[in-house]
Amino acid sequence: MSRAPKLRLYSYWRSSASYRVRIALELKGLAFDYLPVHLVKNAGEQHQSAYRAVNPQGRVPALEVDGHVVTQSPAILEYLEEAYPQPPLLPGDAFGRARVRSLAMIIVCDIQPLQNIAVTQYLKKPLGLGEAAVGAWLHEWIGRGLTAVEARLARDRETGRFCHGDTPTHADACLVPQCYAAGRVGLDLTAWPAIARINAECRELEAFRRAAPEAQPDAEQ
Repeated sequence: MSRAPKLRLYSYWRSSASYRVRIALELKGLAFDYLPVHLVKNAGEQHQSAYRAVNPQGRVPALEVDGHVVTQSPAILEYLEEAYPQPPLLPGDAFGRARVRSLAMIIVCDIQPLQNIAVTQYLKKPLGLGEAAVGAWLHEWIGRGLTAVEARLARDRETGRFCHGDTPTHADACLVPQCYAAGRVGLDLTAWPAIARINAECRELEAFRRAAPEAQPDAEQ
């Protein structure tokens, strides 16, 4: 009988990208070791040589699988889907898979990079922007992205209880962390009713509860 691979997740409790991967791991019922990487303390532990040896880019998450390391949350989600296909987090049809990936990419490619801690730190320090200006930046770009997602969810007949049909997919794994990030900067999800409904549906599931930032071992008050 073959041994199950050992999964080790390098994560930060408030990282949207790490949150996505935690959701996928929990939905698939996979056991994993949690290795915290604090993105603020000690000038950012992601910049230290020990973590750079794991991920030279110095970003979280990173998933180590029996000594192999996968970085970038979309690649990790795809790896998990191929390596552990049950339960599936992508639809069975090609169009459905493309739609789910499209929704996920609005968040992963168009929203999250502009709210990344590296970006906000650059806005504050080298560029000298104050908190109000940085807050306006975050509201603008997160709001634009959520409006695009909302339009798709409200229009498409494939939207169901979740982003695509009645079971969670990669799109939901990306949407819920983005909703959490929106709340952190003071955006009210009632402006996006389809998103708010789906976010609430997801957060009722035990897998999403276990993956939530406040449930992580490195969570802070």
